[in-house]
Amino acid sequence: MRALRSLLFAALFALVAAAPALAQDADTPPLPNEQWSFSGLFGGLDEAAAQRGFWVYLNVCSNCHSMHQMHYRDLAGIGLSPAQIKAIAASVTVPQGVNSQGEPATGPATPASQFRSPFPNEEAARAALNGALPPDLSLIVNARQGGPDYVYGILTGFVKPPAGFKVPAGKYYNAYFPGHLIAMPPPLHDGLVTYADGTKATVPQMAHDVVTFLQWTANPEMVQRKQMGVRVVLFLLLLTGLTYALKRKVWADVH
Repeated sequence: MRALRSLLFAALFALVAAAPALAQDADTPPLPNEQWSFSGLFGGLDEAAAQRGFWVYLNVCSNCHSMHQMHYRDLAGIGLSPAQIKAIAASVTVPQGVNSQGEPATGPATPASQFRSPFPNEEAARAALNGALPPDLSLIVNARQGGPDYVYGILTGFVKPPAGFKVPAGKYYNAYFPGHLIAMPPPLHDGLVTYADGTKATVPQMAHDVVTFLQWTANPEMVQRKQMGVRVVLFLLLLTGLTYALKRKVWADVH
């Protein structure tokens, strides 16, 4: 009986402790249900969207967010040519060891270079951003529950806070961020970048494109994996049919 009372008390305590969190999340809307080219068994990468998304990352997101898992040569995976990759890398300055005087040296990146990081280390990032540490975006789509819809929601979720909701200095209201207070200011606004293909750079369009790019960086083998899965399923179906036909033939005379 004592053990049962202890168990009930523990459960009640857990519910009481969780009540603020439940109440806090009660006004969080469902994540956007965006249509993605890569969704579903037969989904694939929209290379045009991924290329536009890289352009958004390069001109906007890379000012605060690193991508330590990416090298410029990897951009061949979204359809960029060697000449384009070389030009993109050469436009960026990255650390290149030390010079003959033992001082830190920098120079143009090469296709083999890691994506440029906006800060030399975490301490420098926190010092520049009032203690906030922007997450690395290499695997962000896989690292967040809700995946691409969550990231899209964060990018498009900067709205006016409801009446009575206090937003402290240095924070911003985001409808989809847990607790709604986020240290990142709204990163996108209409016309922020110019797309080479003439696509209108609205906030939803830029968010869709950069999430498509981030989906690829987190899952560069996604298309090949799906194609292999389809081939395996088709092979198994064929093998099942042949096996059944062989069984019928072998046992045809058995009554």
